[in-house]
Amino acid sequence: MSKITKAGGDDTGFDKPLYVPIKRRSFFMYAGATAGATALLLSGCDDDEVFADPTPPTPTPGTTVSVGSGDVGVLNYAYALEQLEAAFYTQLRTGSYYTGLNATSAERQILDDLYYHEVIHREFFKAAITGAAPTAIIKDLTPNFSAINFNDRASVLGAAKAFEDLGVSAYNGAGRFISTTGNGPLYLLLAGKIVSVEARHAAIIRDLLQEGNFVGTDVINSSGLEISKTPTEVVAAANTFLAEGSKLNVSGLV
Repeated sequence: MSKITKAGGDDTGFDKPLYVPIKRRSFFMYAGATAGATALLLSGCDDDEVFADPTPPTPTPGTTVSVGSGDVGVLNYAYALEQLEAAFYTQLRTGSYYTGLNATSAERQILDDLYYHEVIHREFFKAAITGAAPTAIIKDLTPNFSAINFNDRASVLGAAKAFEDLGVSAYNGAGRFISTTGNGPLYLLLAGKIVSVEARHAAIIRDLLQEGNFVGTDVINSSGLEISKTPTEVVAAANTFLAEGSKLNVSGLV
């Protein structure tokens, strides 16, 4: 299981979202379809195995991580981005901005929901790739969040906005690389469910930054459709938050 996601902090009830609805009263209950699919897929996994916390691998300078090609390449690509998002929300929970929030505040509950969702997404892809092509799965990535001040609300929410917007545009841009045969249609269906959740994440983060502002012209085109980005465009941004030895190579997809 991914090792970069458990950096201390509050893990009480960490595995519960895999088996019960997440924050029933929250806006994010609409993510239930994705969470349910993930729970089903992971139902055969042992909790301790899924959420083990071994030492992260030591990155090798000067090397990149190829996601591969075909459907597995797309899955690895999504898995890499979900690793990054899960790591971000995990580290967020150790900063004074988050720990200083009232435990019952809506803002803290929203951040908790996003944390759980991204961990679920990461584990979903890990399980899916392990099942489909266990020898082709990419390694656990090492993030580099040195540019983010986890003690500052503006820095954290600004980064969250960037990650969520990037995730939505990445899913929208990767769909065309999924095959129409074999398990391709299933992967596309599940990716469609996940991107709908990511879009809600992006909306609520924008609302936290500016109430009532859940979308902007920077993420939709003149027809009101979400902007998509190619894997090359996405990793150019994502790689700035990955350590040497963990930066992504998507040349097999494009």
